[in-house]
Amino acid sequence: MPGRIFAILLPLLLTACAPAARRDAPHAHPTIVSLNPCTDAVLAEVADPAQILAISHYSADPEASSLGVDQARRFRTVSGSVEEVLALRPDIIVGDRFIAPATSRAFERLGLRLERFPIDASVEGSEAQVLRLAALAGHPERGEALVRRMRAALAAAAPPPGAAPVPAVVWQAGGMVPGEGTLIADLLRRTGFAQLSAVRGLRQGEILPLEALLADPPRVVLATGNVLSNENRGLAHPALRSLAGTRLEPIEPNLLWCGGPTVVRAAERLGGIRSSLLARAAGKIEPYGSSPVRGGGSPAGADGGVSTPAGTPLHHPSGGPPPPMGEDLEAAR
Repeated sequence: MPGRIFAILLPLLLTACAPAARRDAPHAHPTIVSLNPCTDAVLAEVADPAQILAISHYSADPEASSLGVDQARRFRTVSGSVEEVLALRPDIIVGDRFIAPATSRAFERLGLRLERFPIDASVEGSEAQVLRLAALAGHPERGEALVRRMRAALAAAAPPPGAAPVPAVVWQAGGMVPGEGTLIADLLRRTGFAQLSAVRGLRQGEILPLEALLADPPRVVLATGNVLSNENRGLAHPALRSLAGTRLEPIEPNLLWCGGPTVVRAAERLGGIRSSLLARAAGKIEPYGSSPVRGGGSPAGADGGVSTPAGTPLHHPSGGPPPPMGEDLEAAR
């Protein structure tokens, strides 16, 4: 009788143990949990889907996701608690420098490997992080391919040699600016823009007073979010609306901070904005969000600079669709 009971229970016992056996089985490449939306997007490009056990919950937020919400739905999301991560038993945890010290110590005590990645402050730094993540995932060649894509996008969006940079300011909620020493500042420079001189010297998160913006107006204000919201009411100020040579362009907030594939999207967007400005200055009507300016030629002529006569406003081209997140300064009257 005991032999018969054992024979009946044996298949059930083996079935119960199967998930643990599969989880503990050796695998060719490490499994990873990512706790940062920037590393989420890079890992989606350089790791196999089966390697990514979870990504950060930020990637499920349309405004914070660099991966894209639709693509993020392919993966489990976690908030970053020790309990969540431990249950997944990853080979590597990828996070940033803002992980709480108590959490990082808990990971260490539990024998979990934590790799930290700082916020990208330059294109070169972003390239280095892409290569490092790809190496951690065991696919260095994919990192090299992504870096080539980044460089190609930046080359396509670069202004012609000798082109005058277009004065610009990135306006975040309430007038916050990214300042110098940030990835978006580097991207602006590479795509033919110059940060407004009033912004120079300001650090990330500092507020640009409206008076400073009026005293040294840019050619374009790159606004994140809804420019007609209460927190951005400064953009509807009558004094700012009176600046005939300043144009307002919306830009997605999730293009500002992350590297990797986000650099490709940001370069295309900034190149499109500059192309639209140049086309308008040259008297051409092009759809809103046109193709990036490519090296070797410019709608505005040989120097590629914006040569709009004084007092000529730069507005959205007639016939083009309205911007998804804002309006021209005149349209905000």
